[in-house]
Amino acid sequence: MISQLRPAFFMLLIFTVITGILYPLAVTGIAQVVFPHQANGSLITTKDGKAVGSELIGQQFDDPKYFWGRISATGAFAYNAFNAEALAGSSGSNYGPLNPALTDMVQARIDALKAADPDALRTLPIPVDLVTASGSGLDPHISIAAALYQVHRVATARGLDVAQVQALVDKYTEGRQFGFLGEPHVNVLLLNLALDGLQ
Repeated sequence: MISQLRPAFFMLLIFTVITGILYPLAVTGIAQVVFPHQANGSLITTKDGKAVGSELIGQQFDDPKYFWGRISATGAFAYNAFNAEALAGSSGSNYGPLNPALTDMVQARIDALKAADPDALRTLPIPVDLVTASGSGLDPHISIAAALYQVHRVATARGLDVAQVQALVDKYTEGRQFGFLGEPHVNVLLLNLALDGLQ
């Protein structure tokens, strides 16, 4: 019996050290050398070094002078990390398309978009990513259509020319990943920081 337990114990010890200590340290070290910005959360900082957000996680914007991102299904505590005690965290709503709660959430966002820009002559349909949450509830990007839909409101609220705001949207439009994956999109935080930089 002991002759069987001894090698099992040593294998457990060896693999615990390799997979629990050495491997994580090696991966962390390589990431810090090769991809330091991404390994540290892709944080966006101001000129004085203050962190204002991450390129990878959405933020709540509801002021008409800013572009709005996708909504978070967690409502009042949008884009929050998982909290085991409260059993809360950003995620998709998991509501089916016929669920009245999803209909109410979408209608509330439509009403908010219309109230924020009541003077605009709306010929464009409201893009779906402005009224629904994503699967993660953390998306930092919106579609180009969602950004274009908001240009008039943002320009009016800031007293800027529509063409000036449109040029910023064009500047901050990111292409498909690796040139063929996904759709072109706009990082909401970067765009809003650029807007603040104009004034």
